Amino acid sequence: MKKLFLLILLIGISQYTYAQSRKYISQFSHLQQYYNPGLTANEGSMMRGFVRNQYAGWEGTPLTYFLSAEIDINQVRNRNEVDVMGKNAISITLLNDSYGPFTETELILGYATRIQLSEFTNLRLGLGVNYNTVRLDGNNLNTEQLGDPTVSQFAGNFADMQIVDFNIGMALTHKSYYISYGFHNVNQGQLSKGDIFMDKKPLVGVLLAGFREHLSPSMLLASNVMWRTQVDLPDNVELNLKVLFKDTFWLGLGHRINYANSAHLGFIFDKFRLGYVYELPLNNSFLLPNTTHEFMLAYSIFGTKKGLIW
Repeated sequence: MKKLFLLILLIGISQYTYAQSRKYISQFSHLQQYYNPGLTANEGSMMRGFVRNQYAGWEGTPLTYFLSAEIDINQVRNRNEVDVMGKNAISITLLNDSYGPFTETELILGYATRIQLSEFTNLRLGLGVNYNTVRLDGNNLNTEQLGDPTVSQFAGNFADMQIVDFNIGMALTHKSYYISYGFHNVNQGQLSKGDIFMDKKPLVGVLLAGFREHLSPSMLLASNVMWRTQVDLPDNVELNLKVLFKDTFWLGLGHRINYANSAHLGFIFDKFRLGYVYELPLNNSFLLPNTTHEFMLAYSIFGTKKGLIW
């Protein structure tokens, strides 16, 4: 328990007015539709799985599991033309995140429509409906939380809260780049029931963009940036740079400004894509010195996407 108290004091997992953590994912470029529903099936019909163990070895540190499926409707109807993108796409996403006394689960149903602007350029619009459950273990509250009258009433007990909210997004996509902006928690958690231990959920803005280009027939360069804004937390800016070699494996580096650096490694096996990240916090960030590990697995449902990583 002392480790849990120290953890929350050191890294400030969340601002408990909202009882919510910020979910960090270094491989954000592989999970585009989670951040912006407009990017649903931007890489075609895919299934994805993801695990992040933050500050491995400490009690109560964030542990994230992610599973999603994206379907391009045109690929279902015309399986012989898997590289021809359709106008409509749907997705289902399940994310489970535990941090300190909280366990949060998100079920997101997404829809995106595509408007073709030119041969390779598309405008995408998307909407996500988010069913969010948050469970509070009152046995793990720290001293700061026990001083909060909204949360402290559940000390020694369990509490559950359910929230329905919405995500929206817009994206401009091209075979060589994409730029998008979206919002999470558009209704700010006002549709809720159960034990009320959150005043509301903050509106989150997400700018996500990427560029890729072949340096040679056997080398592809891919760069991505994410900028998140949230009223109760500092802005979050992340960057990564990867080089794909011979459509077989990639190496890369990532940086979360003021917080962490990461090394990226990935492999492509026909329809499968496997990624791993080793992340270290910066010394001047006052975060726990322990490392973070991320594992990502993606599967192309109707065809291969070799050479097309972001």
